[in-house]
Amino acid sequence: MSLPANFRDVGEALELWLDPSPVPPGRLLRGGRLDVLTSASDLGRPATILNLRRGADERTLQDVRYLQVAAANDLENYDTTSRKVRNWLGSALSVLADPNTAWPVYLHCTSGRDRTGVVVAGALLLIGVPKAVVIEEYLLSEGAERSRIQQAIDGILSETGTLGVNADRLRLALCGTRGDS
Repeated sequence: MSLPANFRDVGEALELWLDPSPVPPGRLLRGGRLDVLTSASDLGRPATILNLRRGADERTLQDVRYLQVAAANDLENYDTTSRKVRNWLGSALSVLADPNTAWPVYLHCTSGRDRTGVVVAGALLLIGVPKAVVIEEYLLSEGAERSRIQQAIDGILSETGTLGVNADRLRLALCGTRGDS
């Protein structure tokens, strides 16, 4: 079995710093594109796959709902003070906060670092995960740069209300129990 680049279970990763993790293991999965997968079990059996890339998923897995909130290729995803980036980020986070989203969710872009890292950082910040832990979770990705995620976090925290995401709904969705849908 070959896993996508930078694949990990966010809840398990958070357990490195938080006990207990606010996100249950098996709930939010992240990584790169799906071209190396053979089955949904390779990913921890997500019920929803959220693609942050402009292209369609290379693989389709049976019994999985596919959603796409693509960021334009010309966006600087880490510049979360940009109106276009904030709109994209808010749209992606709204999918996670939507009561109709089936869990677990696999969130991905090409490498599982940049777009995925910004969305995961935004979600974790909105549910109250400490900034230092959000940075460390991101730094688990190959090629991650502290200054890039710091830029994204600073932008998110400077104008949180303008993301258009209900933080309470997001917290309920992300912190729910395994097997919810």
